[in-house]
Amino acid sequence: MADKTKIEWTDATWNPITGCTLVSEGCKNCYAATLAATRLKHHPSRKGLARLNAAGVAKFTGEVRFNEHWLDQPLKWKKPRLIFVCAHADLFHESVPEEWIDKVFAVMTLCPQHIFQVLTKRPERMRQYLNNDPRDSINGQAGVLMNWDEMPEAVWPLPNVWLGTSVEDQVTSDVRIPYLLDTPAALRWVSYEPALGPADFTEIWAKMPGAGEAL
Repeated sequence: MADKTKIEWTDATWNPITGCTLVSEGCKNCYAATLAATRLKHHPSRKGLARLNAAGVAKFTGEVRFNEHWLDQPLKWKKPRLIFVCAHADLFHESVPEEWIDKVFAVMTLCPQHIFQVLTKRPERMRQYLNNDPRDSINGQAGVLMNWDEMPEAVWPLPNVWLGTSVEDQVTSDVRIPYLLDTPAALRWVSYEPALGPADFTEIWAKMPGAGEAL
């Protein structure tokens, strides 16, 4: 978690959850795993989450950790920011309980001054979570955070939450982007990084509602 970051497309990072596992070739040489296995290996939020193998390559162990003491950090940031959510994890990792996701979305609901950038390599779970309309659970968690009996009705999907998926080649683009397009979101985005092979979005774009209309 940092109020400043060197990532050029965001202003800050927020890591209420840390830890992950490899899901595709794009996960190799993961910067988050490298940090967790080296410079941050003794930090309570990273300890034991990643290890260096015999070749000196860092890999996550599969454990995920909820850093609840960081959960309310965006509530303390009054100046509007672009915030990269779970920069050292995947919010929609299969081992992350829905209750944790509810709490993260609750904070995002309570911080309309910020734009939250959610990026996942598991858009199928993101689609399932959002399409199941978790508003009641999210509002309940928001009420607990703010000590409210009832949370005011929020606009849905949250206008300050940008949902994205990461792709690294044509195969991952063809698999992941359709899940993203079928997910309720105020704004959807794709991160083509690391670029391990060519990726042509033309066919996917042609299938989108309104494709070909003048901008």
